[in-house]
Amino acid sequence: MAGETGFEPATYGFGDRCSTVEPLPCVVKSKCQREDHIMYNSDMASEEQVRSENKLSAVEIYTDGACSGNPGPGGWAAILRFGGAEKEISGFEEHTTNNRMELTAALMGLRALNRPCRVRLYSDSAYLVSAFNENWLANWQRKSWKNAAGTAVSNIDLWKELLKENDRHRISWIKVKGHSDHEMNNRVDQLAVNAIKRNL
Repeated sequence: MAGETGFEPATYGFGDRCSTVEPLPCVVKSKCQREDHIMYNSDMASEEQVRSENKLSAVEIYTDGACSGNPGPGGWAAILRFGGAEKEISGFEEHTTNNRMELTAALMGLRALNRPCRVRLYSDSAYLVSAFNENWLANWQRKSWKNAAGTAVSNIDLWKELLKENDRHRISWIKVKGHSDHEMNNRVDQLAVNAIKRNL
């Protein structure tokens, strides 16, 4: 049943466990593109497009995935920030890979938003960030989900779900250095690790 905010939790499962994520109140959704590629700049956009872009709420999402064994038991986590609000979400899968957990963390973070947003999504996964910023996804789709070697792209199910989120958010994909002095990346990494520990 929906709570007082009118938002209903959604359940998503990509492995042996499902995760229930409460949507973050007062947050939006948008179209996933690099900031420098968004067509809403002053010389290209209509006044209506500019107004629409300006109405989108600004959200930060920090994501990380962890895996014990790779493949093995894995955890994912995301921290969402909107205005003065912050929300932590995390989940676990019994048998997975680190890359799947990285993608799942981003996907679940985006799905927790219930309206279009301007999103700055931070991840230490070059695999995730480069797929969007370096047009890997567009190339894979043109080749019927085959990579440069002509073999099937891994994790197609998750990539397709992330592309759906692309249609809802305006996203800047930002690569951060993992296991360094980045406070938020360290926090979300610990959440992902703890998700594994709680279930072993």
